[in-house]
Amino acid sequence: MDNNMIPLPSKPLYCMGAICGDVIGSTYEFHRIKHKHFTLFPKGSRPTDDSVMTVANMLWLTNPDENQLTDSMQQMGRKYPMAGYGHKFREWLRSDDAQPYGSFGNGSAMRVSPVAWVGDTLDRVLDLAQMSASVTHNHPEGIKGAQATAAAIFLARTGHDKASIKEYVQQHFAYDLSRTLSDIRPGYGFNSSCQQSVPEAIICFLEGTNYEDTIRNAVSLGGDADTQAAIAGSIAEAYYGDVPEDILSQAWQLLPADMQKAVLQFQAVTRSTEK
Repeated sequence: MDNNMIPLPSKPLYCMGAICGDVIGSTYEFHRIKHKHFTLFPKGSRPTDDSVMTVANMLWLTNPDENQLTDSMQQMGRKYPMAGYGHKFREWLRSDDAQPYGSFGNGSAMRVSPVAWVGDTLDRVLDLAQMSASVTHNHPEGIKGAQATAAAIFLARTGHDKASIKEYVQQHFAYDLSRTLSDIRPGYGFNSSCQQSVPEAIICFLEGTNYEDTIRNAVSLGGDADTQAAIAGSIAEAYYGDVPEDILSQAWQLLPADMQKAVLQFQAVTRSTEK
């Protein structure tokens, strides 16, 4: 046990939905399941690259310029080199001249949630989402996945209903959200591209009845479980108002102290909009 661990604060924490989803999904990424009846925090549950890069985005948003984002991501990534990064991203983390590499992977969407808690207009959130993605995932689909996720979170936290969120995402990002999880689940497998995992994660939110049910939906697809649970969970947290305390507490205890500290620092720059 880390003696520097920070107790979970009594006041609400914003922007923990992605991190909690990541931790829950972490053991199911390579042990995939096709049902919703599973243990939320089995032995081996841990924060992965999704959480590390979400925290890096939190650190960046205290001073949001692209150079600072690259620094934050590289510093956090090098501190946690075994968090589960993809090959190209590992190379980017080690580079002394880090440049975007045209990725359309869902890494842009898994880390983007903090921008939706800082931006005070939808246009600002979309701009920040593009910045967040573009340092690595500058392919149009990579940017699109980040912006669609961030937009859904912003709309959810500013009181829009699921029908409005669905309509906006479909109209502006051309994702097919008309499918059901029952349609998707049987033939769905691991896919880390934005275009074949972000829409599915959003559908997990749309069909969810609460935060936990949303996470169970995401893991039950049998795909990129930690990332899809992070994306779906980030929207569900904004929509339902928080992460349930029992889930938040268990995930919080698994975060290293420096990541806990960064989350607490981020609270000072968040703007919560009451429904």
